[in-house]
Amino acid sequence: MRFYSFFPINILFSADRKTYFSLHNILGFYPIKLSLYKLAFSHRSQTKEITNGIKHSNERLEYLGDAVLGAVVAEMLFKKFPFREEGFLTEMRSKIVSRENLKHLAFKLGINHFIKKTHGPDSFRNIYGDALEALIGAIYIDRGYDKARQFILERMINHHVDLESLEATEINFKSRILNWSQRTKNTVAFETIEDEKSNDKLIRVRLMINGEEVATGMDFVKKKAEQIAAEKACSKLEI
Repeated sequence: MRFYSFFPINILFSADRKTYFSLHNILGFYPIKLSLYKLAFSHRSQTKEITNGIKHSNERLEYLGDAVLGAVVAEMLFKKFPFREEGFLTEMRSKIVSRENLKHLAFKLGINHFIKKTHGPDSFRNIYGDALEALIGAIYIDRGYDKARQFILERMINHHVDLESLEATEINFKSRILNWSQRTKNTVAFETIEDEKSNDKLIRVRLMINGEEVATGMDFVKKKAEQIAAEKACSKLEI
């Protein structure tokens, strides 16, 4: 399926016409509410305006885009691998939406040229992946779920994600967080959460740093639940 984008004549007379054309090259269509996309590229480091205690940054759009991305990737994997178990699908989804992979996708799409920030390029390791998720959130609000789904599948995954190579890639977030703890002299522990009321087979694990819960993970296999919790912790700590 291809994108079909009709050219809005008013863009020719807009002061933001260069931005419209640049975004069209990335998205495959012209934005309706350009302000949403500008917000998607606004990192909290350069945001000064605050309304009702909330900064005008891309964090809320990032939250929304993360949910949409996860749903689209889960559906895609469910259909592409009809005979693989839930644990495999969860692991593949984690690889696709990992902070490192999203960062690479952001650069491949050219999103790094749009991001507004006040700090140096390495000050925030997750800034590019966060902006990509925020962009997905902007598309969802501006054009709806179907258009966001098309962008994820056609512009991101079909062109820039090699599922076979990704399947063979081992990402050990647990080792990463444990190595970090040794370097920084922090104490890391994984604890299984006992839920007497739950009858399902899901194993719940929480990751503790210096006695405080930082992240949780759920899976049918304990090691994979620990990996999920470790990935979340790595993202929070920008490891």
